[in-house]
Amino acid sequence: MARSVLYQQVASELRKAIYSGVLGPGAQLPTEAQLMDDHGVSRNTVRLALGELVNEGLVTRTPRRGTVVRDRRPLLIYPQRELEPQPTGEVREAFAFAVSQEGREPTQLIEVLTVTPVEEIASRLELADGELAVVRRRLRFVDGQPYNTNDSYFPRELVANSEIARPGDIARGANRVLEELGHEQMRVIDDISARMPNQEEAERLQLELGTPVVVYVRVGYDRADLPVRVAVSVLPADKHLIRYELDRR
Repeated sequence: MARSVLYQQVASELRKAIYSGVLGPGAQLPTEAQLMDDHGVSRNTVRLALGELVNEGLVTRTPRRGTVVRDRRPLLIYPQRELEPQPTGEVREAFAFAVSQEGREPTQLIEVLTVTPVEEIASRLELADGELAVVRRRLRFVDGQPYNTNDSYFPRELVANSEIARPGDIARGANRVLEELGHEQMRVIDDISARMPNQEEAERLQLELGTPVVVYVRVGYDRADLPVRVAVSVLPADKHLIRYELDRR
């Protein structure tokens, strides 16, 4: 049988064991020697099969433990809930609230800049040529692990004298600050796409080789239907599950 077919068969059986839960997060895969014996194949065939699983982001290789199944516990995201009142009566930034609801610990690094945004962002914010924006760049962590990035852009003229334009966390969230400024978001448009990460994203998010990302862009509009925020999130595909609920009752 062709070697290409053999390594794909080995990879397929290991993949099934991972997705079925037989090999759970953190589980160690059989050694190369064991896989050679179990499948009657060469070492090179086994290495090709394991390389395919690494490229798919299912396993990782460590010097001491060998090949182990990655912890793929996803963060469940409900985009439709971002602007809804929080049921506990708390007023917290939406990401921190969602993570805490899962019993996990949210943290983030924040950088605030005044920039001339790229054309895509300027167009979505309907900015004139040369008009500036304030961007809050955030690297977000869950339980100490980098989980995603979120760059939120606002027209500078709108937020220049508010907390949004100042460094540091906003415990109640920038959405609430916009509301206090008279620009509550009444309508949003979401665009979701997928691609491979660039080098900066791979380094900031500490991504394993072969891990794709989901790019989630949300544009928020106020009562006058003016765009007041463009949020660009980069979400590693193995760490996030985006769920929309539609109910016509």
